[in-house]
Amino acid sequence: MIRRGVHEDLMPILEITKNCAVKMDAMGIYQWNENYPNRNAFIDDIKNNELLVFTKGALLVGCIALCTKMDDVYKDVKWLTKDVKSLYVHRLAVDPQFQKKGIGKKLMDYAEDFAKKNNFISIRLDTFSKNKNNMRFYERRGYKRLEEVFFPEQSKFPFYCYELII
Repeated sequence: MIRRGVHEDLMPILEITKNCAVKMDAMGIYQWNENYPNRNAFIDDIKNNELLVFTKGALLVGCIALCTKMDDVYKDVKWLTKDVKSLYVHRLAVDPQFQKKGIGKKLMDYAEDFAKKNNFISIRLDTFSKNKNNMRFYERRGYKRLEEVFFPEQSKFPFYCYELII
């Protein structure tokens, strides 16, 4: 089930993202660390009603943030659409114990359906250039790879911006 995230979800979400970071590190993908994703980002997501969580019974197993505000790092990107009404996907995470079971797909299906129902013109996101699985995941969904952005607190390597026109 997908529902809005609440403050009580904060600790399980931080545990999931920590476990995801450990798994990615073991795969040589140094995408998430102690700087990101962080507690404050999720607190803001909850406060802005932008956090969604995926639950299996009482267990929280995944999350995604659907944001309407463009982060400054994206200002110079040559997007496919005008900056009128785009939805930004951030912090998609699935507990490693539940990965490869379609949960990430369901969260993205939800995001795309939400964007259509709410008249967004596109969905924008970024993913780490060294995370080939994520890149394939988005490209198979029809997202077009655009320019690079950098998050120095996370990595010296770039993150690729992607956009899907709705």
